[in-house]
Amino acid sequence: MKVALLAESFLPHMNGVTHSLLQVLRHLERRGHDALVIAPRSGTADPSLEHSLHGARSVLLPSVPLPTYPDVRVTLAGAHRLAALLREHEADVVHLASPFVLGWRGVLAAEMLGIPSVAVYQTDIPAYAERYGVPGAAPALARHMARLHQRATVTLAPSTSAVDRLTALDVDPGRIELWRRGVDTERFAPTRRTATWRRDVAGAAGDEIVVGYVGRLAPEKQVEDLRAIADLPRTRLVVVGDGPSRPVLERMLPSAVFTGFLGGDALAEAVAGFDVFVHPGESETFCQTIQEALASGVPVVATGRGGPLDLVSNSVDGWVYRPGDLAEFRERVRDLVGDDAKRRAFAANARAAVLGRGWDVLCDELLGHYGRAAAAAGRIPEPGHAAASRAPRPPASRGTAPAVTRERRVVASAPPTSVPAMRDRTPVPPRWTRFVAVGDSLSEGLCDTSRMAAGEYRGWADRLAMLLALASPTGDRVSYANLAVRSRKVADVVEAQVPHAIELGADLVSVLIGGNDLVGPRPDVHALADRLATSVAAVRATGADVLLVTPFMPQRPASRLYERRIAAFADRIVGIGHDTGAIVLDVAALPALTVKGMWAEDRVHLNSAGHRALAYEAARKLGVPDAAALAGLEQAAHEADAHGVVAEGAVADRHASDAEWLVRTPFRGWHGGCADARRATGARRSARNCRPCSASPMRHPLFTGEKPGLC
Repeated sequence: MKVALLAESFLPHMNGVTHSLLQVLRHLERRGHDALVIAPRSGTADPSLEHSLHGARSVLLPSVPLPTYPDVRVTLAGAHRLAALLREHEADVVHLASPFVLGWRGVLAAEMLGIPSVAVYQTDIPAYAERYGVPGAAPALARHMARLHQRATVTLAPSTSAVDRLTALDVDPGRIELWRRGVDTERFAPTRRTATWRRDVAGAAGDEIVVGYVGRLAPEKQVEDLRAIADLPRTRLVVVGDGPSRPVLERMLPSAVFTGFLGGDALAEAVAGFDVFVHPGESETFCQTIQEALASGVPVVATGRGGPLDLVSNSVDGWVYRPGDLAEFRERVRDLVGDDAKRRAFAANARAAVLGRGWDVLCDELLGHYGRAAAAAGRIPEPGHAAASRAPRPPASRGTAPAVTRERRVVASAPPTSVPAMRDRTPVPPRWTRFVAVGDSLSEGLCDTSRMAAGEYRGWADRLAMLLALASPTGDRVSYANLAVRSRKVADVVEAQVPHAIELGADLVSVLIGGNDLVGPRPDVHALADRLATSVAAVRATGADVLLVTPFMPQRPASRLYERRIAAFADRIVGIGHDTGAIVLDVAALPALTVKGMWAEDRVHLNSAGHRALAYEAARKLGVPDAAALAGLEQAAHEADAHGVVAEGAVADRHASDAEWLVRTPFRGWHGGCADARRATGARRSARNCRPCSASPMRHPLFTGEKPGLC
């Protein structure tokens, strides 16, 4: 059997997903199967990587680091690129390891080729979002997870709680199978326990009880709950692992021993050296480290939620406590610390509980799931007959995979045929039907008062929505919402606007943000870009396209104060587009947008001419037919304004001096003072601010109260 394994994270970053995948690769090699690993690339190529893959071939794709946790990478190769790799490998089945971003594209690629997919559910992404302080994104992430697993041929859940979680997301129970994790009972064993490690590493005196934790040091693991047991008498607390929370935890637990990351025999020796193993995390779909502790003959105290409920037998080989009840957590640990006989009895039961759960047994079960998925998809019969019945396929051409460029747009529903790169083909009329704009006052439309009542405005995003509707090849309605609000920064877009855009089901999201951050004191350009990269990745993971517009400033001497930081941020935006497959409108290549005639009197916001120009450039980038010609026609219609003819009742243009501009910009941000727009009172537009265009089938924005929605 030929298996393609797509992993959201991989070497050199070691976690539960990577560990399980390596065990699967080892077993596939032993059973004579042909494996291909597709995963994010991290840093420069490591020649030694191939030696860790047990004969499998690897394709490592460009990726971006996850902010606050750079060891985790996000890659967004398009479905056509993945389909070409699967076709070349002649894959019989696609294994999706903890799928989310790459996994979604993998499901689409497998569907294109009619290949069955087996999704291994290992990470509760919505719960992680809650722990990382982005609770507003959790519902949208849950819907994305549901959609992904509903489309996979088979989903493998590691625990009964994970099965319940998936069925609660409306995943068909008939597609879900229980597949637990194996444990290396030879490596993790009581015989690994040494007095030397307990003395030299744990720092334990002869009668002290070593209480240990193993795992990633990150918010979702709730390692901070160890404070509840840190001062128990006659104990030594040892924390094994690394991650973004380590500096905070070291300050929080000053008496604990932090070993850093351990693997292989060093990890086995550490776990066997514990007297009690603790795990407070409530987001575990399984919790492999609990199995390794049990195999090492160490009783466990864990939270009574998620995977641990299937692993720990209460009052037999450990204790489970009520989630969030740290007083009970402390009492359960104290019980085992103070009762040597009970601890020894639990330890003996712990080892016995996992015997028979070796990786060979579990991976043979996995092969059975592969075979059943293939049979369900009509690819091959049940295992044992695959080789005799699989018809040979013609070799795949390496030329069929389109290059991922920042101009390329991937449509999730595209047919399974080879598609040349965007630069080599005639633009196709856009098919987007749900467009959402996010950003600050530039996207809100401040100072674009053309043909609007006093105090009302339009903006480049509104104009772009009209162009998309006019270009719809089938006359479909284009729903549109503008979530941009003046004075907003990258954090507002990441934490509020983008999650709302995902919730609205957008298939195109425009992002123009960063100006308010960059004019502030000492902005961290790369940290801002990293946050935005993850947000773009989240949108792309839903199958939506993203239009990224680089921030820009007017051509004037005072702008030079911010020139370098804006250029650096724009370069990162271009890179994000390249890595994620987003479409990038790089304003640096459009100097006409920065000249004086494009800016309102405050020299902070575009005037109507600037908004028109930006809208048509965006439309051209998105492949709207004849966008350049339409721009020329509209420019001709506004020639009077260009020659200084001011309409009756309009306010003459008075551009701010450099001194006024410098005082205004750093302290007030990009929300300044165009004469008409400053009279607008609400932070969000109402329906009356959008004039329907009779030539357009578009339905215009509808905002009710504080909750805008697509209409």
